[in-house]
Amino acid sequence: METIAIPAINLAPIMPEVILSIFGMALLLVNVFVPSEQKAYLGYLSLGGILITAMTVLSGWNAPVSGFSGAVLQDNFAVFFKCIFLLSGGLTVLISDHYFKREECNVGELYPLLLFATVGMMLMASGTDLMTIFLGLEVLSVSLYVLAGLNRANLKSNEAGLKYFLLGAFSTGFLLYGMALTYGATGTTRVVKIAEYIAQNGVVAKNPMFFIGMLLMAVGFSFKIAAAPFHMWTPDVYEGAPTPMTAFMSAGPKAAGFAAFMRVILIAFPALKADWSALLWILAVLTMTIGNLIALNQDNIKRMLAYSSIAHAGYALVGFTAGNPEGTAGILFYMLSYAFMNIGAFAIIVLVGKKGEENNNVSDYAGFATKHPVLALAMAIFLFSLAGMPPTAGFIGKFYLFSGAIKAGYIWLAIIGVLNSAASVYYYLRVMVYMYMKNPVEEFDWMKLSAPVALCITISVVGVLVPGVMPAYLLELAQKAVLL
Repeated sequence: METIAIPAINLAPIMPEVILSIFGMALLLVNVFVPSEQKAYLGYLSLGGILITAMTVLSGWNAPVSGFSGAVLQDNFAVFFKCIFLLSGGLTVLISDHYFKREECNVGELYPLLLFATVGMMLMASGTDLMTIFLGLEVLSVSLYVLAGLNRANLKSNEAGLKYFLLGAFSTGFLLYGMALTYGATGTTRVVKIAEYIAQNGVVAKNPMFFIGMLLMAVGFSFKIAAAPFHMWTPDVYEGAPTPMTAFMSAGPKAAGFAAFMRVILIAFPALKADWSALLWILAVLTMTIGNLIALNQDNIKRMLAYSSIAHAGYALVGFTAGNPEGTAGILFYMLSYAFMNIGAFAIIVLVGKKGEENNNVSDYAGFATKHPVLALAMAIFLFSLAGMPPTAGFIGKFYLFSGAIKAGYIWLAIIGVLNSAASVYYYLRVMVYMYMKNPVEEFDWMKLSAPVALCITISVVGVLVPGVMPAYLLELAQKAVLL
């Protein structure tokens, strides 16, 4: 009788994803038996899952391990990004219960979906095969479509979920078609083998099918990171989605998009650097400029931060365009810093907001510093960091990104980045002017600072100020995690 040999499967490269998936599935089962008024316990369980997963991820630092015939690689690059994803998920959990209780929308599916979205992001960071990256992207995207429309009683939330689904599915088609054309031209979906094929068969670079495939993949990834001109979904989705979900989407998935984009471009297409650098140069300028110019005229603070998020993707693209270790390390540092400052700012927005997503205009913050000076100070710190002012992590991140561009010879790109950063100061300062220099219109007596939200704000303030004052350790970690 013939025996069937079952190959040994090394689960070490995907152990963090396995652990978080188990927690997600367990939460789905627990949710059935937990009364609606006790859904907060699901949040505590999800935080426990995130902490256990984080410990598993950190154990992989400086201990790269590959699995599934090279389709997954847990290296320092993946570990660094996975920490960003888990941090984004954890901070979002801290502010979610407060918001959904206020909105009377205590749906237990929130926490499993957050965990599954984080699993998708982690697969994108560690995937070294186009199909693995696509699998992670779909797990993330499907979860985000539901999270954006989670508040079913709110028409704007419904609209956000539908718009994100339609445009996300459309962009996914571009990405998958690009991957198919690349496979057709090279005969492989492994990013390392694509690079080897190009090195051995230089003529493939002139193959229209291959070049179109690379362009279509760039379009798909540009949508995921909200780079102009593929950013049109961002303002409506960010404004309509529940505020904690907006915070999550602005930090984690954006970092995941950059992780996958960098893994594919820097590893698979190093021989074509002249081509993709020119493309990224144009994307960076368009993204920074469009994001900042439109943000200047926004009155809704969530919409303003949406366009601000587009501009920040442009800053990260400056380091990507450089394509050197300095620029890559700058992206890693900046994505981590951005998670702290942006989710921290949205935590304040959650507190200031009223039921039904009201009180979200910049003018609604008039006199906020008079009534809540500590929270206003925290908001000012986050806004200063977003503007790139010292001594914050945002300043250090932009400095590294622009330094990498200058070192690579992209001096004009760095100058445009600095000018855009200077222009962004206006709309961030506008919020601070209302907080500190306008007479209060509201008493803000509806605000109740719960312990989880206070913890989120505290962690975010520390994460913004400490790397801004003492950036050496974090920058060293970022340098050890670069792909180059």
